[in-house]
Amino acid sequence: MLEKTTQMNLLYDFYGVMLTEKQRQFVELYYLDDLSLAEIAEQFEISRQAVHDNLKRAGAQLLDYEDKLRLVERFLHRMETRQQVLDLLEDLPEEKLAQLELLLDELIAE
Repeated sequence: MLEKTTQMNLLYDFYGVMLTEKQRQFVELYYLDDLSLAEIAEQFEISRQAVHDNLKRAGAQLLDYEDKLRLVERFLHRMETRQQVLDLLEDLPEEKLAQLELLLDELIAE
């Protein structure tokens, strides 16, 4: 499994819009901006425990969305498949490989 911060960042990228505004702020400050619980608590004038509880609820919510929708799992599978295809085609001329890479990226983005 992914490292916790990487996992939360991916989950946030896919499902962050489904969180409350305050949850989004806390997740962004903690996971993206790498602020400590104390720094976030000070900024919002609340306790570290309140920040911790909010982050825990947000994380559980993100994991619940992933359990139901599996968007991150499918994305990671597509990225792995993309790399496998590129590995199989590595003997192609550089120009063709670059074109194929663009096409694969286009498929993944859909």
